[in-house]
Amino acid sequence: MPFARLATATTPTCHIGLGLAAVGRPGYITLGRDTDLGEDRGVEALRRRTHELLDAAYAQGVRYVDAARSYGRSEEFLAEWLRARPEATDVVVGSKWGYTYTAGWSTDAERHEVKDHSVAAYERQRAETDALLGDRLDLYQIHSVTPDSPALTDEDLHARLAEAAARGVSVGFSTSGPAQADAIRAALAVTVGGEPLFRTVQSTYNLLETSAGPALAEAHDAGLTVIVKEGMANGRLAGPHAPDALKSVARETGMGCDAVALAVILRQPWAGVVLSGAVTTAQLASNLHAPAVDLDDGHLSRLAALAEDPRAYWERRGQLPWH
Repeated sequence: MPFARLATATTPTCHIGLGLAAVGRPGYITLGRDTDLGEDRGVEALRRRTHELLDAAYAQGVRYVDAARSYGRSEEFLAEWLRARPEATDVVVGSKWGYTYTAGWSTDAERHEVKDHSVAAYERQRAETDALLGDRLDLYQIHSVTPDSPALTDEDLHARLAEAAARGVSVGFSTSGPAQADAIRAALAVTVGGEPLFRTVQSTYNLLETSAGPALAEAHDAGLTVIVKEGMANGRLAGPHAPDALKSVARETGMGCDAVALAVILRQPWAGVVLSGAVTTAQLASNLHAPAVDLDDGHLSRLAALAEDPRAYWERRGQLPWH
């Protein structure tokens, strides 16, 4: 399994990956992103920024990169960087299918992405991913599975995914919404030929949204690699937007709010890879301090009190503007 390569990394940041959701397209829902990116959201500007982030991440020991068909040109930017860095053979590449990017490189589109978990969508998007990433693709995940997703019951799709796994590409799924735990447990029950289909799960987990934790622990115990996304709650745990309790712990530890928030996730015994969604190299450097954060029981107790009802959390997330 490609993720086994991460376990052999010797750098202190070996369990932090880089997600390209916020830099592969001009619009995204991260708070403060409009300031972080500046006014130039052209293709070439974001191409340069993505390559700078990848250079900085690789130099500091990051060995997992997360992209998706719906992240604008993220796969294209990543593929170009990989071709220019032939020494980066130890980078593990993951991408996702199931959403189509529809914003046309605009920040004010009526719809930025359209969900489709059909076999036809898989075949089309798999061909598009292969054209860009080819044999560098290690992991292909179903994007944002929910309990009612047809991807959980479509046996034809399961057979196609099992064929991909037999050819060496790990198959996984990501989750979103207030019922992440239900989706995870339903996916764990999916088998092909008596064998579990999925090898990875990528879910939202952070100080404000912890509801998937028990199900992620079950997935880990079942042998899946757990990837954590949105550890910064789309910017709600960063800098000026952070809750007072997080700011207080950050001051006491001498670290940034972002590093503290990610450090809590890194402490979870089931967490395999925790994604940084940085859009600047300075943010990435701060995120990568997370393994060095020293948290005591008092810190953890105060931070645990920040957890919200998952329905309220996802309702607020759905109201975040596309910057």
